[in-house]
Amino acid sequence: MTNAKETYLTKKGLEELKAELENLKTVKRPEVIAALRDARMLGDLSENAEYDAAREAQREVEGKILELEHILENVVVIEETNTGKVSIGNRVKLKYVDDEEVEEYSIVGSKEADPFQNKISNESPIAKAILGLKVGDVVTVDSPNGKYSVEIVEIY
Repeated sequence: MTNAKETYLTKKGLEELKAELENLKTVKRPEVIAALRDARMLGDLSENAEYDAAREAQREVEGKILELEHILENVVVIEETNTGKVSIGNRVKLKYVDDEEVEEYSIVGSKEADPFQNKISNESPIAKAILGLKVGDVVTVDSPNGKYSVEIVEIY
């Protein structure tokens, strides 16, 4: 028995991952198998670039399928509730103390993190610093770019 790392996902993220896995199994895998079959028909496999490319595509698809299956076996679905304390699944509004700038973030599992959509991983320095805190709390975040302080303005 292995100590697999749990992966936190929102319900939406879980559905997206399941859909991706289904697409890999029902669309991509058959496409790759067909490409391999076609490349084999071209003859000598020792100098067959199409065959080599199809084998590489097969390795990538099968690897991704295994990765997604492993994630889904160890998934923890984030219940989006507001207990008054910052937790995974919450949206938070933070004020950066140094410059008074206010930013809004969603705290999600690492597989759903997307900084361009202000979705930060529960494993990020800022999320680690604010998890469990409540509105009005000020905390210092120790990030790779240095330390800074944020105040929790709103949790929803």
